[in-house]
Amino acid sequence: MPRRVVITGMGVLSPVGTNLKSAWVNIIAGKSGITKLEGPSYEKLPSRVAGVIRENGGNFELNKHFSKSELRSTSTAIAYALLAAKEAIADSKWDSLNDKQKLHTGVAVGMGMVDLHDVCETNAALCKSYNQVSPFFVPRILPNMAAGQISIKYGFRGPNHSVSTACATGAHAIGDSFRFIKNGDADVMVCGGTEACISPLSIAAFCRLRALSTSFNDNPEKASRPFDKKRDGFVMGEGSAILVVEELEHALSRDATIYAEILGYGLSGDASHLTAPSADGSGAILAMERAMKDAGLKPTDVTYINAHATSTPLGDAIETKAIKSIFKEHVKKMAVSSTKGAHGHLLGAAGNLEAVFTVKAVQEGILPPTVNLESTDVDMDLNYVPIKQQKWISDGRRIALKNAFGFGGTNACLCIAEYNNK
Repeated sequence: MPRRVVITGMGVLSPVGTNLKSAWVNIIAGKSGITKLEGPSYEKLPSRVAGVIRENGGNFELNKHFSKSELRSTSTAIAYALLAAKEAIADSKWDSLNDKQKLHTGVAVGMGMVDLHDVCETNAALCKSYNQVSPFFVPRILPNMAAGQISIKYGFRGPNHSVSTACATGAHAIGDSFRFIKNGDADVMVCGGTEACISPLSIAAFCRLRALSTSFNDNPEKASRPFDKKRDGFVMGEGSAILVVEELEHALSRDATIYAEILGYGLSGDASHLTAPSADGSGAILAMERAMKDAGLKPTDVTYINAHATSTPLGDAIETKAIKSIFKEHVKKMAVSSTKGAHGHLLGAAGNLEAVFTVKAVQEGILPPTVNLESTDVDMDLNYVPIKQQKWISDGRRIALKNAFGFGGTNACLCIAEYNNK
């Protein structure tokens, strides 16, 4: 029999909450974590809003969680991943392992882009003196080092894997982990993505691409508005979400809590454009169709899609077109939503954070809302779960797709389902 893969632990550090419980409560309540970017470095930029991690009303302080020596070798993105992994591993009760268990536990965590603030600071140090360049600079910016540090900290000696596929990174990391377990390369995988990309340079660069929202600088909570008629670009976010995925019999043998099951994984390439999705939606269509084929499902089996929808005029419309192309008349019985309205676009940590919310939706039967969705274009007429959460109504097993698409035309889709023992 094929090895079944389930989710037994999750950890979150995000603009809508610094742990799994608070993040989910805020998401289903439709609360926004988007705030104004303050300081002279942002004053003259066209976009001055972002999804920044907050704690107790103030900035999230890493020095409360790590020592000075640890932070010298740990970038912000790596630190975020370590904190989310700590929660996920504890949530799964997959700690205090023996050597054999560590041999069969792997890590797959990636990031979309390195911390440009770190790069700029190190370049400024080099301009002063070669000796002021930190010997930890390279380990801090390597995209695989979040996975490496988690592996080292916990002694996990299974696959040590890192993905960097732009905004599809987190979903690819989960999907690859799903396949590692199915193929017997591991029994347990700690997986997801992390991102700490907010800086004047990154905001400026994405503004030059005309990718960011610029119309809501004085009303930041309204800036990220997937599928809405007034959407004008995405809002950058930061954070990490980590999942513990596990072979079913292994999870049952230790009486682990099972949140949901991963049924399938689909990948595709647009082969079209550096930054824009293919106009016919073919890349998204292929990823969704391949995920359902991998899961052995028909389109009529799916009743919810957690969309990639970033709040860009082009991308949201094309994703809607792709969904309609696949699901046809069944689309009237489906719901589609994007939680990016609440937390912004976490780039390499988007697919995994939104996968966590998809898992919770599957588990609890609650559809997370698309906040700020006040009106849509004429041809965008799906049930986007506007403003408020909805009860997930399904005749059978709750089954969802989670989409994630990235620059370069890279696409991923996860099929996530309510767990049953059949």
